Amino acid sequence: MSDDTRATIKQRLSVMQAQQRRAERMRKVAVIAAAVVVLGGLVATATVLILKERGRSSLDAVQTIAVTQREHTTDPVTYPQSPPVGGNHDPAWQNCGLYSQPLRNENVVHAQEHGAVWITYRPDMPMDQVEKLLDLARGRDYIIVSPFRDLPAPVVVSAWTKQLKLDKVDDPRLPAFLRTYIQGSAAPEPGASCSGGVGEPYV
Repeated sequence: MSDDTRATIKQRLSVMQAQQRRAERMRKVAVIAAAVVVLGGLVATATVLILKERGRSSLDAVQTIAVTQREHTTDPVTYPQSPPVGGNHDPAWQNCGLYSQPLRNENVVHAQEHGAVWITYRPDMPMDQVEKLLDLARGRDYIIVSPFRDLPAPVVVSAWTKQLKLDKVDDPRLPAFLRTYIQGSAAPEPGASCSGGVGEPYV
């Protein structure tokens, strides 16, 4: 084989190797680009879901209502909110627990003073929805659950100076409210008894 032939073959091999290297680089670039696109999509989707979940469980919609009085009285009290979120109240507090009948506001407000959260629902709520509320509250301290006539929303959850209106029993803001306001700092007497008062909860 002549030197010219060997040089030609060597040149062709060199060109082919260069082409293979370029093709390999292009494949790597394509794989990396595809991975970046997929990863970017996953990150964007996760971000949207996280923000959406945060929006649903945000307590920004909680109303904070000033309460200026908290004297004991055996007289009926007219509260500016329905259900109430504090104010003058009966000397006897409502025992915490689950109730199937409406309760007297003045006794529950005393329990709110002790750090209890009151979950109220419309009396005509379907029983399967009521059961979801009861399951959420069952076995937990400082919660009162009862029906309440003429509620402004299907479910209203109230603590001392705090209230949140909900359209659904499975709204994630409900457990968030419980975590935040049971024995919360807004209650004047957090930790005071939620038993030994009035009422006989069935759970």
